Amino acid sequence: MSEMTELAQKFYLDEYADSVLYAQLSNDEKDEKIKSEFMRLSNIESKHAKFWYDFLAKRNVKAPRKRVKRLTTFSVKLLRKILGPGAVASLLEMGENSAIQKYFKFLTEYSRDMDEDELRTLKEVILDELEHEKFFREEEKAFHVENTRDLVLGMNDGLVEILGAVTGLSAVYPNNPQLVGISGLIVGVAGALSMAIGTFVSVRSQRQVKESIRDRMEVLFRVSPDRAAEELIEKLVEGGMPEDVARDVAKELAGNTEAIMQLLLPEAEENEIRAAIYTGLSYLLGVAFPVTPYFLASSSLMALPFSILLAGSALAIVATLISLLSGISIKKKVAEMVATGLGAAFLSYMFGRAMEAIFHVSAL
Repeated sequence: MSEMTELAQKFYLDEYADSVLYAQLSNDEKDEKIKSEFMRLSNIESKHAKFWYDFLAKRNVKAPRKRVKRLTTFSVKLLRKILGPGAVASLLEMGENSAIQKYFKFLTEYSRDMDEDELRTLKEVILDELEHEKFFREEEKAFHVENTRDLVLGMNDGLVEILGAVTGLSAVYPNNPQLVGISGLIVGVAGALSMAIGTFVSVRSQRQVKESIRDRMEVLFRVSPDRAAEELIEKLVEGGMPEDVARDVAKELAGNTEAIMQLLLPEAEENEIRAAIYTGLSYLLGVAFPVTPYFLASSSLMALPFSILLAGSALAIVATLISLLSGISIKKKVAEMVATGLGAAFLSYMFGRAMEAIFHVSAL
């Protein structure tokens, strides 16, 4: 079996699984608009699966047995209940983007091995996936999920940093687990405040810079519309548009100041307060996993393996969910996140041992 048909078999299974996923999401959805959209997406994915089935049959290759990704379906439905439709839209959009990249690569590499009808249909499939991605992006905006990145990064930082802190302190205070737990909690709260304030300042500064540039552009429009049009042409040409076409576009938009402003400098959509809250709370959530065992165990060395287990499990779950919905290898993503977290913990423990040996502080 060729690599091309192996990929086609995988695409067939993915599309069938997605059609089932969207159908089940539609059945469970109460919002009529989202419900009907999920069912429409399910029907489109079924059509895509049929395309790959015919693609394989034409080459005398048997389509693999249909199977449903039960773990993915369960994960998505669970996230829908816990985090709401916005978070699900954000993760599903990652999956659609992954499919787009895979199909485009397939189209590029194997276009010579397909007839005109297959090429045309595959291009339509890619356009469908782009439309799906657009829908999920719009849902993200509707539910203010542009801060998903802040949530994921905040929780990851809380897990890794505090796991490293309590692991290092365990080596210094092996017989005082509560001291380690309290210290980790204090560091965690300080870290959450620091992360939240840092995010607030960063997002606010970016917005203020953009607003300042927009104000300058408004002055430029009022003083010299011709100079503003030239800046628009430069921007369009930098984006790959032919200069003559860019000049035509600038001419057409000459009287629409707002449209030109949006092209030159889109408004910043992220809210600094919401971003800070997402980052700070998710950091605290990450802190809870490695710290909790120290308030329950009789010694730090007894709490340490449970702390590592809880933090590692949390990292693995986050990595698995991201992998299931984005098309990334689960093993690679889990290995990446868990290895970095536990690697930091190991180095912190060794550093703690070194400090204990040098300064003899364990009895303090």
